[in-house]
Amino acid sequence: MLYFCKQVLTYMEKQNTEVRQEQIKQAVLDIIYTEGLKNLSTRNLAKHIGLSEGAIFRHFAKKQDITLAIVRDVQKDLIGELRSIAFSNFDPEDRLNQFLCHTVKYLLDNKGITMLMFSEASRNNDVVLKESLQQVFNSQKQLVSAIVLDGVAIGKWDGSIPVEYIADLYMGIPLSLNIELVLNQGKFQMDNFCQRMLVILLKILKK
Repeated sequence: MLYFCKQVLTYMEKQNTEVRQEQIKQAVLDIIYTEGLKNLSTRNLAKHIGLSEGAIFRHFAKKQDITLAIVRDVQKDLIGELRSIAFSNFDPEDRLNQFLCHTVKYLLDNKGITMLMFSEASRNNDVVLKESLQQVFNSQKQLVSAIVLDGVAIGKWDGSIPVEYIADLYMGIPLSLNIELVLNQGKFQMDNFCQRMLVILLKILKK
């Protein structure tokens, strides 16, 4: 019975930590998007969540760990789903559309994530974070390339354009999205943006 009670308490503590970690990560993104990077302090973070500064570091040993946890979420939630789309049995054009719109939706649901990752990596010259970001970046390029190569293989798209050029062009879309969000203060039509970007890509790809 005592063993069972300890197991239950351990499970509850783990669940509580996971909930708090999610709250902390979301608060980080909210602060960056609504108040800017300059206001991302542990004091402000604690205020947003309703915890003490010390309590935050019971869930994350250091600030870097919060950013790395967010990057791991990107690898799992974004890259994992994009991989499923890229290697699905749908037509390459449908896959490209799904791939693009899922990326846009993810970034809209997690506003501030791009600014956080790249600013932290460059500001602190964080080798571990840079390597994680490189993996995210390379994974997207490889998956886009896989879709494009499938379209070329079935004769749907022009194979004379180096696939790495298309992948590089695609990677500019998140940057364009961030600019749109800033200029329009968060008011954004995802479908319209996806369609505009898709039209550009298809005009380049089609024979």
